[in-house]
Amino acid sequence: MSQTFLQELSNEDIDWLMAKGKRQQIKADSLIIQGNQPITEIHLVINGCLTLSVLQDDDHALHRAFALLEEQPILEREIMQLQPGDLLGEEWLIKGKKSSTQIRTQQPSTLLTLPQRQLTHKLEEDRGFAARFYRGIALLLTERLLQLKPKLRTSELKTIAHQGREVLFTFGRLHDSDIDWMITHGTCQKLKPGTILLQEGRPAQTLYLLLNGLVKVMVADTTANPLDLAFAALGTHTPDSLGKEIARLRPGEFIGEMPFGETRLASSSVVAVAESLVLAIPSAALKLKQQQDVGWAVRFEKLLATLAIERFRETIHQLGYGKRFYHPGQSLEPSWHYDDELDIESLDHLNLAGSRFHWMLNRLELQGYNHHFLVTT
Repeated sequence: MSQTFLQELSNEDIDWLMAKGKRQQIKADSLIIQGNQPITEIHLVINGCLTLSVLQDDDHALHRAFALLEEQPILEREIMQLQPGDLLGEEWLIKGKKSSTQIRTQQPSTLLTLPQRQLTHKLEEDRGFAARFYRGIALLLTERLLQLKPKLRTSELKTIAHQGREVLFTFGRLHDSDIDWMITHGTCQKLKPGTILLQEGRPAQTLYLLLNGLVKVMVADTTANPLDLAFAALGTHTPDSLGKEIARLRPGEFIGEMPFGETRLASSSVVAVAESLVLAIPSAALKLKQQQDVGWAVRFEKLLATLAIERFRETIHQLGYGKRFYHPGQSLEPSWHYDDELDIESLDHLNLAGSRFHWMLNRLELQGYNHHFLVTT
């Protein structure tokens, strides 16, 4: 049983879910969430077992061949199993996105189902519930990402993730007062190429915001003893010895464990590729802010939940699962639909996010930081 999501809720939160949700007995091999379709309900698994899978791209020749052999129009590839306590349908948090995964019961199961519209109203009206609910989702998705980590270590990755649009989910969702607070409580740090900002197996005690430059995310090639990782001296490691590169992060992105604030060891290493500048925000200041400002807590936890969902979707794509995504340098096919295409609302949101990020850089410049180094390219 997964207690990750429920342990973030209060008794009152659980009572509300039980009162408003519909308890359903579901037969084995029933489709709960259909891939590439809008999500209108969320489900909490009470008992039973379900499988999370992805639909393979039916334009791929090899996939079509297997589909013909098995007399199935589209193949599914199982990613993981879901247990009591798991939440289903969390991708509805990202407006305009359809489900990237497909979920069906492996055995007779009991689900608590809640319409998305009713939940949305509760999240808007009850900020304490919203902060706890979003945090629960962020923690749950982080655990699912950790389940995929062994595959990241051993698999040949389809692409190296470029999280360049993460600014869309950060500054577009924060208020001006939130940015002011980060500037006031953060400290700018310059990184030389090769600087190890986070090391796998060690605590992540600071949240970083990349202001300029480029960093890469790495995981060890093989699973190591946690104590070996924790007590390895930073000075004895070189970037190449930290393992394989799985992603590159660009200005406007947070660096640190997802979700932030848990007393967990870093699940990956982060290394500066070029001369970079980060804004470092201590965990103690963040925790105090969350306790004192419920509005900030809601926005910050929703941000972390959204990022965790996006990273889970991207990781599935990196491993070669699921539908087609666009990546830099790829030729566009006019007849194809790409799962990561931006809609008009997202483009407007991105414009707002970019404006806020540059406003933050200007504020830092006024505080004495070098303008040339702050300007992004």
